[in-house]
Amino acid sequence: MPGITLKLAGEPNAELVQRIVPQLTALTCEVLEKRPELTMVMVQFVPHALWFIDSRSLAELGRNSFRLEVTITDETNTKAQKARYQKEAFALLAEEIGNLHPHSNIHVIDCKASSYGYGGVSQEYKLYHP
Repeated sequence: MPGITLKLAGEPNAELVQRIVPQLTALTCEVLEKRPELTMVMVQFVPHALWFIDSRSLAELGRNSFRLEVTITDETNTKAQKARYQKEAFALLAEEIGNLHPHSNIHVIDCKASSYGYGGVSQEYKLYHP
C-alpha cells in the first residue's frame, strides 16, 4: 500500500499527470510488488522560480526537476528491488518530463508497520489480524 508523492517543477499540467500516474502506479506495483487498488498517488507542482539547487532556481538554470517519495512498510522490499525501482522510476520520469537536472531524486521511505496504515488500522495490526 504505497503512498506516492510526486513533486514536479513547473505549472500544473493535467495532461502530463494523466500520462505519468498510471505508469508510475504500474511500475511501483510491479517492481515493489504492491497492489494497485491500495496505491495512492499525489502530484504537486512547484514553479521553477521556487525550486532551488545550489541556491539557483530551476528558472535560472533552465532545467526541470522532480522529487518522488514512495512510502512503504519496512521490511517488505529488498535492497535490490528498491535499487531497481530507483533506476526505472528515474528513467520513466526523465523520459516524460525531459531536460532534468541531475539532482532530481527518489526517496523510498521505509516505515515501521506499527506507524503506517490506512483505514485507521496499522499495517502491523493487519499482519496479525487478517
